[in-house]
Amino acid sequence: MKTQIFCLVFLFISVAQGLNPKCDTQDHGSTLQVFHIYSQCSPFKPSKPLSWEEDMLSMLAKDQARLQYLSSLVAGKSVVPVASGRQIVQSPTYIVRAKIGTPPQTMLMAMDTSNDAAWIPCNGCIGCSSKVFNTAKSTTFNTLRCHAAQCKQVPNPTCGGSACVFNMTYGTSSIAGNLSRDTVVLATDPIPSYTFGCLQKTTGKSVPQQGLLGLGRGPLSLLSQAQHLYKSTFSYCLPSFRSPNFSGSLRLGPKGQPIRIKYTQLLKNPRRPSLYFVNLIGIRVGRRVVDIPPKALAFNPSTGAGTIFDSGTVFTRLVEPAYVAVRNAFRRRVKVANVTSLGGFDTCYTVPIVAPTITFMFTGMNVTLPQENLLIHSTAGSITCLAMASAPDNVNSVLNVIANMQQQNHRVLFDVPNSRLGVARERCT
Repeated sequence: MKTQIFCLVFLFISVAQGLNPKCDTQDHGSTLQVFHIYSQCSPFKPSKPLSWEEDMLSMLAKDQARLQYLSSLVAGKSVVPVASGRQIVQSPTYIVRAKIGTPPQTMLMAMDTSNDAAWIPCNGCIGCSSKVFNTAKSTTFNTLRCHAAQCKQVPNPTCGGSACVFNMTYGTSSIAGNLSRDTVVLATDPIPSYTFGCLQKTTGKSVPQQGLLGLGRGPLSLLSQAQHLYKSTFSYCLPSFRSPNFSGSLRLGPKGQPIRIKYTQLLKNPRRPSLYFVNLIGIRVGRRVVDIPPKALAFNPSTGAGTIFDSGTVFTRLVEPAYVAVRNAFRRRVKVANVTSLGGFDTCYTVPIVAPTITFMFTGMNVTLPQENLLIHSTAGSITCLAMASAPDNVNSVLNVIANMQQQNHRVLFDVPNSRLGVARERCT
């Protein structure tokens, strides 16, 4: 009886504070819960609920900035142009819980498959959010010196006194910090002497507020630093942003990964070896393969052209010739004359529709997307849009991005040692 009363009191207090009791669920083994930034468990959700239209346009604006960022990466540029006219916020969509230092301090870090390094806002940081990692309270924290081998692996390293200082752009922001080391605990796995950036200054609004966990393939990524533990293998299942009360999962290491899963080969762009390129060879709308110019899908390491899987972009973007061909085939199958637009979505309907499936055809693997991965609906149900778009006009993009809405409710497995990526349908929520 006492236990029941305690649980009810705890539930009452949690609800009164606006907390979801599910958020206190602990991570187990090598599996972390993944929350959408608009989840009830996220402190980053808007304080005032956005209307459906505001929500969609906000996500599109973030995607625009991320596409600029990704396009600059494959082009080998170090500086990212800021879109004119207004400040665009660009921040990854999914967060995981990490414990940093001794004793541990919990941070909700954004997971990003298109970045390598981890970085965390530290005490004294100018421009960072109010939640920072207090280095003075950790007995295992130390700053790396200029002569450390890792100092050569960060962008634009300089010597600030004897500390290794780095400067880089992320989205439309710039960040500066000291290269540091401390224990990082993911789920129940301690990783001692993990190298990360301890942020001292940020400008702009693109920086994830409590830090970033890089899941790319570079030397400072989680895969490289914890290679002994996770064998450069991980998978995730992303919850739908329509399910704010649920979490997905990030599963680290080969243990517990799905056996029944189809794979496609991972390709490497020498300019940007961190990004997860795959060979997209065709797209089907319904049962018919769309006529797309081969150049629009071709992998070209010298230009950075090709297709990547990315956890931080929300809506799949295709280079213009590919998108126009897919969109037109979709419209023909829907057979509704009155097509309208909403922001960057140019294929919207104000009457109920029956949508065909869309299949991404990769070498060795087809991924067929049902309506829930293809359509966005207004709250009132009055507008339905195809949730894909062409690469932004102001980005000279050669990149097709398979984005997180199209990945939701799929297990996406990154098997780097065997240079392959697998996808299997799974109910993440």
